[in-house]
Amino acid sequence: MIYLDNAATTKICEKAVKAMEPYLKEEYGNPSGIYSIGRKTREQVEKVRWTIAKSLNCKPENIFFTSGGTESDNWVLDNGAYLGNHIITSKIEHHAILNKCKQLENEGIKVTYVDVDKNGFVDMEQIKTDYKDGFENPVRTSLVSIMLANNEIGTIEPIRNIAMVAHRKGVLFHTDAVQAFGHIPIDVNYLGVDMLSASSHKFNGPKGVGFLYVRNPKEMMPLIYGGGQEKGKRGGTENVAGIIGMGAAVEDSMRNMSARYNKEKNLRDYMVKRILGEIPNVSLNGHYANRLPGNASFTFDGINGTSLVVIMDEEGVCISAGSACAASAEKPSHVISALGIPKEKAYGTIRITIGHENTRKEIDYTVEKLKAGVKELRAKS
Repeated sequence: MIYLDNAATTKICEKAVKAMEPYLKEEYGNPSGIYSIGRKTREQVEKVRWTIAKSLNCKPENIFFTSGGTESDNWVLDNGAYLGNHIITSKIEHHAILNKCKQLENEGIKVTYVDVDKNGFVDMEQIKTDYKDGFENPVRTSLVSIMLANNEIGTIEPIRNIAMVAHRKGVLFHTDAVQAFGHIPIDVNYLGVDMLSASSHKFNGPKGVGFLYVRNPKEMMPLIYGGGQEKGKRGGTENVAGIIGMGAAVEDSMRNMSARYNKEKNLRDYMVKRILGEIPNVSLNGHYANRLPGNASFTFDGINGTSLVVIMDEEGVCISAGSACAASAEKPSHVISALGIPKEKAYGTIRITIGHENTRKEIDYTVEKLKAGVKELRAKS
């Protein structure tokens, strides 16, 4: 099997598995316990908090453990709704943001969905002009949330500039960094973000665990009321083994980031060149250069992307027709549609996301099977 859907999830690294094992067996103490086995697990949980903080250039008290990106995003949006009644986001966000925004709209919160250009970059002017100060009308903007890098097309947004715009208006800024963390360098102070979401299984850690960075924890309402864990912000006994595994994955990804970035980018560029050069009537979605290293999204004229995914699966290659969280949707991808691609063409989109374990031989095999699959589908249409 050739796995090329690393934006959906990544294979857990061996370091994470080994780090977790003791905490699934003998090191089972509750981190809130004052006895030795509890103190030991607490010590290791806090060590991971330090590790993540170091990777982001922030303090440990700014890191809150969650169950993953979706929970972190929902927490941020609920907090935005608590602080005001208007949220600004983009049309190409992950469904963790978009579907939560729809729910908040049903509760009376105003949401502005900012347009993007053909490369997936958000409209900065729209962010500036759609801000509401609450003086001329009862609508007051409390949050801007724009993802750092798109999960479908890989485009990396100008987050630092967007954060500056939000802060000039006195508004908190959040970025969903689920696709980016562990793959590209992130410095929260340089970017100027107030909140940042990440998920362990996107950077070779275990599933079901992630974190939320919060610049000023006093501005965050509790997500879950309970036993006072996570400084009273998220009650419930911590997922110790998951947190430990995530910490090992963070260390591994930070240590090898540069080498992995270069390998993934080189393989992607090679693949893109072959596909665009050897298959007619195909286009690359997203910005050609300013994108995540392993990401490539293609739209093929005259085919159905889902059908191509099935053909590739039969040939032993795992790719996707878009976000894994919306893979069963009957409508074309909201991201591809937001780029201005017509509906009939948008259905012909696939996503290939390369990981650091992939090889050039695998890419060559994939391209050959893609060529055959596209030819087969076009012959039937």
